[in-house]
Amino acid sequence: MTYEKLRLDVADGVAVITLADPSTLNAASLDMARELSHAFASVAAGRVEARALILTGEGRGFCSGANLASGRPEDRPVDVDGKPDAGAALEAVFNPLVSQLRDFPLPIVTAVNGPAAGIGCSFALLGDIVVAAESAYFLQAFRRVGLVPDGGSTYLLPRLVGKARAMEMMLLGDKIPAATALSWGLINRCVPDAELMATATTIAKELAAGPASLATIRKLVWDSLDAEWVGQLHAERHAQKAAGKTNDFVEGVTAFLQKRPTAFKGR
Repeated sequence: MTYEKLRLDVADGVAVITLADPSTLNAASLDMARELSHAFASVAAGRVEARALILTGEGRGFCSGANLASGRPEDRPVDVDGKPDAGAALEAVFNPLVSQLRDFPLPIVTAVNGPAAGIGCSFALLGDIVVAAESAYFLQAFRRVGLVPDGGSTYLLPRLVGKARAMEMMLLGDKIPAATALSWGLINRCVPDAELMATATTIAKELAAGPASLATIRKLVWDSLDAEWVGQLHAERHAQKAAGKTNDFVEGVTAFLQKRPTAFKGR
């Protein structure tokens, strides 16, 4: 597939997906969302050989939210009452996409440059490791246009920063600067703008050099957000059984006993 709204590059075991519509600050049109889904599916299926992934944006923004200006008004979905159905695109395109990111089989690093607004905020926070430039900010912009948070925001934010701060972000719609997001525990790193991609790449390479169990770790953590204690213990038990059968486990133990660096293969 030829991409028009993003770029997909691979180096050193790391796939880099760059949202590439800088004139709109990489606003998420339906076309961009479909291209994103295809690119993530290609990496997940092994058609693109990688063991970790970076998601970032071109230019001054990570993603400014849904592209409200895309498409013709007459082509927008209408509900049975004759009024617009603003949720139709969520059901058809965006909800499957954010679920695809959540269930992705490789570690994801998001490198947030500039604004991450609306569903762009969700894209950013779906990273397993979130690195933000000092100029970046996070914005729940929905109240500004009379809509409600989507892209999994109402699920993610209370779990990341608690009810009070989640309510503040969504009800007031204020910009949360990267430094504040770091102090809240919303992100993992806040770095100078010039160091963003180098930092994200270093982390992604470390993940790409890791064992196959990293995929299972991210799944266990994501699943734990909905799990109860006994169920999570059972999940750990079964995951450990599978991890113990990998070549990487043998390599890890052998390297430990031989007092040498590991050489994991992701298998």
